[in-house]
Amino acid sequence: MPQTTNPSLLDVADYWTHPATELLSVLGSRTAGLTSGEAADRLKAWGANRVCARHGQPALVVLLRQFRSPLVLILIVATMISVAVGQGHEAAIIAAIVFLSCALSFTQEWSASRAVYALQARLAHKVNVRRDGRAVIVPADEVVPGDLILLSAGDLIPADGVIVEASDLNVSEAVLTGETFPVVKAAGVSPADADISRRSNAVFAGASVRSGTATVLIAATANQTEFARIARAVARQAPETDFSKGIRRFGNLMTQIMLAMAPIVLVANLLLHRPIIDSLLFSLALAVGITPELLPAIISVTLASGARRMAADGVIVRRLEAIENLGSMDILCTDKTGTLTQGSIRMDAAVDWSGAPSNDVLQLAMTNARLQTGMKNPLDDAILAVAPSARLRDDQIKAGEVPYDFERKRLSVAVRISSGRLLLICKGAVDNVLAQCSGAVSSGGSIPLDAASRLAMLERFRSWSKQGFRILAVACRNLDDSEAITREAETRLDLAGFLLFMDPPKTGMGETLKALAGRGIHLKMITGDNRYVARHVADAVGLTAPALLTGDEIGRMSKDALFAAVGRTDIFAEIDPDQKERIIAALRRAGHVVGYLGDGVNDAPALHEADIGISVDTAVEVAREAADMVLLRQDLSVLLTGVHDGRRTFVNTLKYISITTSANFGNMISMALASFFLPFLPLAAKQILLNNFLSDIPSMAIATDRVESNITRAPKRWDIGYIRRFMIVFGLISSAFDVLTFLFLLYGSDRAEALFQTGWFVESLVTELAIVLVVRTRRPIWKSHPSRWLLSLSAGMSLIAVALPYTLAGAWFGLVPLPLPILFGVGVITFIYLAASELAKHWFFRNEQRRHGRRLHLRPAVVGAGS
Repeated sequence: MPQTTNPSLLDVADYWTHPATELLSVLGSRTAGLTSGEAADRLKAWGANRVCARHGQPALVVLLRQFRSPLVLILIVATMISVAVGQGHEAAIIAAIVFLSCALSFTQEWSASRAVYALQARLAHKVNVRRDGRAVIVPADEVVPGDLILLSAGDLIPADGVIVEASDLNVSEAVLTGETFPVVKAAGVSPADADISRRSNAVFAGASVRSGTATVLIAATANQTEFARIARAVARQAPETDFSKGIRRFGNLMTQIMLAMAPIVLVANLLLHRPIIDSLLFSLALAVGITPELLPAIISVTLASGARRMAADGVIVRRLEAIENLGSMDILCTDKTGTLTQGSIRMDAAVDWSGAPSNDVLQLAMTNARLQTGMKNPLDDAILAVAPSARLRDDQIKAGEVPYDFERKRLSVAVRISSGRLLLICKGAVDNVLAQCSGAVSSGGSIPLDAASRLAMLERFRSWSKQGFRILAVACRNLDDSEAITREAETRLDLAGFLLFMDPPKTGMGETLKALAGRGIHLKMITGDNRYVARHVADAVGLTAPALLTGDEIGRMSKDALFAAVGRTDIFAEIDPDQKERIIAALRRAGHVVGYLGDGVNDAPALHEADIGISVDTAVEVAREAADMVLLRQDLSVLLTGVHDGRRTFVNTLKYISITTSANFGNMISMALASFFLPFLPLAAKQILLNNFLSDIPSMAIATDRVESNITRAPKRWDIGYIRRFMIVFGLISSAFDVLTFLFLLYGSDRAEALFQTGWFVESLVTELAIVLVVRTRRPIWKSHPSRWLLSLSAGMSLIAVALPYTLAGAWFGLVPLPLPILFGVGVITFIYLAASELAKHWFFRNEQRRHGRRLHLRPAVVGAGS
C-alpha cells in the first residue's frame, strides 16, 4: 500500500531522475490516483497551485502605491518642514488633502481590480485528474503533488511532473525555454544534471500539449515549479502597447512642464521676499495641480467599467490593456469554422474511393472516432452523430493509437478483431492520407492505386470542395503483431473512401462583415482548409475581391515578400500554425493593429503574436490562456459589440487626459504669472490642492459618460500632438479669462488678499468643472447630454465651491464670504468663458479636420475633449 501521509517535496526534488513507478510510492499515490480526501489534505497542507495570488497585490500595497509620486512625497516632506517651523495648522490641512486624494485614487483602483478579478474567475483553468479511480475535472488551483493528470492536445499543463505513459506526445515549452518547435516527450528517466530542455520524461507548468496524449504524475506545484523559479529570476514585462506608449510620452511632457515651472516660480517668489515655506508649498502645489495625478486610477476605473460592460455583452476581458488595442484594431484575422460558418458541422455522406455511398467506410470512420482519446474535434462528433446509439462490435478491442497532430494531419487507431487480425484505421486530410496509400479497398481485397486513379480522386475532391464540403479520407491496412503502433505504421495504406461534411455559412454574415468594414475593420480569413472550400465560404459570406495565398506559396516567400503580399490578400488557405504567426507578424510590421480570433491548439502562436488575441469560452485551454479576450459566443456580432465598447472606453480615458490637462495648464500658468505681479500669492498652497481635489471627484464619473455612435466608427489611435494642441488652445483661452478675473477681483476686492483668493478659488473651480461639459463633445453642448453621474457630480461640486466660503470649513482654508456683486461678476465671467469655449471648440475641430484631411479618422475622434 502506498503511504497516505503527505510526502516531503525534498524527497522528489530531482523527480525526473526516478522512474514513475518509484515516484508513485514516494509521493503516496497509486495508478488509480489520489482519493478525494487525500487531495483535500494535501491542498490544505501545501496550498493552492498558484505561482502568485489570484487576487493580485494586497490592498496595503495598492494603497502605498498611491503615495509613490515624487511630487506627493516632496509635498509631504514640505508639510513636515512647515510643522517644524510653526505652521502646523496649514500643514495639517495640506497633508489631509494629499491623503484624501490618494485615498480616492486607492478606492477607485481597488474596486476596479476586484471587479476585473471577479470577471476573470469565470474563465478558471480546469484540469482532467484521476481521483478515486476515475477521471474528474477540477480547477487547476486544486492540483496537488501525487495527482495523476490526463493530458491531450490543446491542454495547458498546470504543474511539473513525470510522464507515466504517453502516446505520440509533443509539448510546446516556448514559455520556459524560448524554443519555438514542440519537443517529444515519453516515459523514462533523465540525467540528474539535465536542464529543462533535456528532461524528456518530464512536463512543466505553463507548457502546452501540441499533440498526443499522456498520463502525468505531478511532483511539484505552485512556487516549487520551474515556471515559478524562472519568474522569480527574470522580471517579466508585457510588451508596451500603443496606448501605453502614449501615456508614457504624455507623462514625459508633463514632467518637462513641471520641471520648468516649479523652480522658476519658487525662485521668483523668493526674489520677491515672500516666506520660503509659503513659496515652496505654492510652487509644489502648482506642480501637483498641473498634473492629472488621478490618471492611473481613472485608467483603472475606465478600463474596469469597460470590462464590466463588455462582460454583459458577452466578452470577458482577461487583460485590461487589451481594451485599448481593441479600440485601435483595424484588421481582424479569423478562421472560418464557427466564425464565418455556423460551426454545427454535419456529415452528409460516406462514400468509397469511387464516389459511391458506402456503409463500410462509415463503420471504419465511426470505429476510429469512437476509440480515439486525443484531441476532441467537431468532425468526430459529426461522425458519431450519424448513429449515436451505434456501439462497437463485441469482437473489436482497441490495441493502440497514433494521435492527431498538425504536421501529419492524420489520426490512426489500431483495433484487434476476434479473428486475431490487427487493423489500423486512419482518417485525416485528403492529401496527407492519400500520400500514404499504395492501394484501394475493393471487394476482392486491395487493388493498386495508379496515377489515373489518383488524378480522378483529386478531381472529385476539388469538385466537392468547390461546393463547400470539407473532406476527410479514410484508409486502413492489416498490421503484423510485431509492428509498433506509431506514425511509422501509417504506410502502404489502402484507401477506403471519403467522408463529406458541411458547415454552412452563418446567416447574416454579409451584414456583419459590412458592419465591421463600416467601423474601419478589414477581415482576413486564415484557415487550414483547402483553397476551394475557403473560396466557397468567402463568396457565400460576401468577402469582396478576395485575393488568395496558400500555405505552399507562403512557405516559398521571404519575410519581405510576405510583408508586401499580406495587405492585399484576404484569404490564406492551407495554412499551418507557424504560418499563421508569420502572417500576423507581417501585418503588424505594416503598421496595422491586428486582432486574431482562434480557438484551437494550433492558434496559440498567432494569439500571442497578435496585438489582441481573441478566443471563445469553448476553446482549448492553451488558446484561452493565450487570448486577451474571450467571447462567450463564437459570433462576430459579439465582437462587434466589444469593439464599440473598447472604443468607448478608449475615448473616455482620453477625455480625462485632454480636459484635465488643458484646464490645469491654463489655471496653473495664470497663477504662476500672477504670483510675479501681485503683492500676495493668488492662492495659498492648501487652496490649490483643495481646488484640485474637488475638481477631480467628477472625473471619476467620466467612465460612465456617453460616447456618440459616430465617434466609435473608426479605430482609435493615440495622438500626443493632438493632446498638446488641445491643451495649448483651451489652456490659453482659460488663461485669458483668468487675467480678466484677476483684474475684476483686484478692482472689486480693493486688493484684499482673502477676498481675492476666495473669488479666484470659486471662479477657477467652477469653470474647471463646467468646461468638462462643453468640450466633452464635438456637438453643441445643448445637443449632447453627459451621463447622469458626470452631470450630478459636476453640479454638486460647483455648489460646494460657491457655498464653501460661507462655512466654517471654508475658514479653515482661508476663504471668506463673497459680496453679492463679486459673486455676480464671477458668474458673468464664467458664463462668457463657457460661451467662448463653445465657439472655440467648433473652430478647433474644423481646423483639425483641415490639418488631417482624410486621415482624420485615424485619430481619436475627440481625444479626451469630446465624444
